[in-house]
Order: sequence, then structure tokens, then C-alpha cells
Amino acid sequence: MIFDIQISVSKIKKYATSASGDTVEVTERPQGGVSVVLADGQSSGKGAKWVSTFVVRKVITLLAEGVRDGAAARAASDSLFTERGGRVSAALNIISIDNQSKTMLITRNNPAPAILVDGDIHILNEPCNPIGIYRGTRPNITEISLKSGIIGIVYSDGLIHCGARYGEQFDIGAYIEKQLKNNKISSEKIADSLLKYALDQDKGRPADDISIVVVKVDPPSGDEVRRMSVRLPLGT
Repeated sequence: MIFDIQISVSKIKKYATSASGDTVEVTERPQGGVSVVLADGQSSGKGAKWVSTFVVRKVITLLAEGVRDGAAARAASDSLFTERGGRVSAALNIISIDNQSKTMLITRNNPAPAILVDGDIHILNEPCNPIGIYRGTRPNITEISLKSGIIGIVYSDGLIHCGARYGEQFDIGAYIEKQLKNNKISSEKIADSLLKYALDQDKGRPADDISIVVVKVDPPSGDEVRRMSVRLPLGT
């Protein structure tokens, strides 16, 4: 069966920092499909950016060579551990649409939960460790057969901590349930609405880097053209 895959990313750096410590990249899989990799480097600013870029490049390279998602995550952890001696960590997420297995995979080395929607909303919050601190760190992997309407959402911890300094607590499951009352909502709308909510909770001054990745599986549109759009504001 043919599906249309929507991928959307919304991200913003921590207020008054020079660079975001989050990095997101997209790559095609050699046997068909696509993977989105999100890494959140420890702390914020240029040091965290170096860490997250190092991790994402390692994972992307391995996925492009046909390495499985879990093995790529473990290898990236070992590489970061070797490079920085276990002194630096990163939260890592991979969402993949694998054409060979006809599945969506959500790979987590991120204490922040991920979201899987398959009619019901599942909070993927099994305990897991960020990468880079210990050798051999394993990810949590959730796999589901492809079908129209499933959605995977991963994000850096700036999203779940939004509003904390003002005494607010974000119930992301309830928020997603409210958004999905519109059955035709796009992945872009989901990502943008989550980011807008977070910015509102932080009074327009995000307390941490925030990155949100949404992957949605839709029925085929009949249009065989592949498209990708990127909007990237550049500072002076």
C-alpha cells in the first residue's frame, strides 16, 4: 500500500543564547523510507550545538549505510563517550518510516517521552538514558505497522519544561488530544501549535532550546512528486 508521509520540524533556541543546542536532520533510507534524527546536546549554546551536531552526523551516516536505528543510536553513544570521555551527554530521538518493514520506528535515548498516535494517544515514557555517559547505552524502540493516520512526535525537553519557572506544568497528552479533534490537521500545524503553546507559556522567552518533530502517515494523494520545504531565519 502507498502512503503519503508528512514531516514537520519547528524549533527555536533558548532566549539570549548564541546558538541552539538542538540539531535535526532528515535522511532517506537506502531500502526506501526516511528517518528524522533529533539530538539535544547537554546544556545550551555553542558547546551543546557541537555535541548535538556530532551525534546527528554519526547517526545519519550510519542510517545511510543501512545500519539499523537501534545500532546507530548505540554507535553514536559509544562515539560520543570515546570523544568526550563520558563527560558530556545528549538526548537522542530517531523517527523512521521504513519501507522495507512497512513500519514506523521511534527510537529514544531521551528522558522526555515521545508520543505515538494510532487512534489512541500513547505516551512513550519508559525509562531510558541519554547517550554519551556510559559505553553500550541502549535505546528504547517502539515499532508499529504503517497505516493511515498514525503520528509520531518527538521533542527536546524544552517543550515539556515550558512555563516551569512560572509554576505551569504541560500535559502534552491532553494538548495533543485536543489538537487531534481536527481529523485533517497537518504535521506542520501540530508542530507549530506545540511550539506556539510553549512560547506562550515562557512569555516569549524560551527557557531552553525547543525542537519538535512530527511525522504523520496519510493516505495517498495521487501526487508522486516528492517535496521538501525549509524555512530558516538567519541572524546577523
